[in-house]
Amino acid sequence: MSETAPRPTLEAVAARAGVSRATVSRVVNGFDGVREPLAERVRRAVDELGYVPNQAARSLVTRRHDAVAVIVAEPETRVFADPFFARQLRGISKELTAHDNQLVLLLTEDRDDHARVGRYLAGGHVDGALVFSLHIDDPLPGLIQRAGLPAVFGGRPHWNGGGDAVRYVDTDNRGGARDAVRHLLGLGRRSVAHITGALDQTSAVDRLDGFRDVMADPDPRLVVEGDFTAASGERAMRELLRHRPDLDAVFAGNDLMAAGALRALREHGRRVPEDVAVVGFDDMLPIAEQAEPPLTTVRQDIEEMGRLMARLLLRDLDRTTAPDGAAGAGPSGVVLPTTLVRRASA
Repeated sequence: MSETAPRPTLEAVAARAGVSRATVSRVVNGFDGVREPLAERVRRAVDELGYVPNQAARSLVTRRHDAVAVIVAEPETRVFADPFFARQLRGISKELTAHDNQLVLLLTEDRDDHARVGRYLAGGHVDGALVFSLHIDDPLPGLIQRAGLPAVFGGRPHWNGGGDAVRYVDTDNRGGARDAVRHLLGLGRRSVAHITGALDQTSAVDRLDGFRDVMADPDPRLVVEGDFTAASGERAMRELLRHRPDLDAVFAGNDLMAAGALRALREHGRRVPEDVAVVGFDDMLPIAEQAEPPLTTVRQDIEEMGRLMARLLLRDLDRTTAPDGAAGAGPSGVVLPTTLVRRASA
């Protein structure tokens, strides 16, 4: 039986590179102040020896764990069934990976999960938190604040008016909704209904506000609340057809609800777009392209939202741990534009 070879040490790397241990430490931990020729010698010695930094020791130097909590305020069944979350997580993962940070995924099913997440955040395991799909009564912001962690939120925060102290990345939900409804009116439709998302989330509220901006004083029967799932879109569409069988257009708050609405319209013998035009929100592929008919929708760059969330958080972390505090604070909020994508449904 062969013995396991000892792990290379900082001292071994320093000896191979012909530099001091302190120089190796600065290069390995990402600090400035080492001339590039020396830094290159250190990196070459690290590769040759297969040196892997000891994370516990590195954390003492950098005050960083190189791990970020990504908290989705939804149950597991919803997160893994809705491709929206996969796209946002992909954007976050790409940015964190590019900066050698680990993603720690935390989901919240009920209040017991909130307590568990709060304990984990307070335990010093991660450097910060990325949070999305918050609901208005969610305790997560308070738990994060008590843990003393920097955070970036996906979506416009509902508290504090989204003040300067709150970092967030959002989409122009209200403007995108206005574009959707104007498009339907431009087609000559007059009885335009709206299936909202869950109205305890700011994205759904903003899209409803955009709908009302254009429709001014809509018949209350033309607005039905869903919850961003396909099943809720189907139920809402049936309710709309019961109360307003004369409707000729529907703006759904996301593509999943639009797909559910299309199923209900087929069941009731309504042709799309001849009898009822349908517009969704997200441009979620392949849902939008494979819908029958293909779905006109409002595109938001979900993956880019995730990437920017991670970038804002990493910028904050660099600013707080940089020896000279040189990194800039960056913007408190970023709002990405939307684009109307025309297909066959409207």
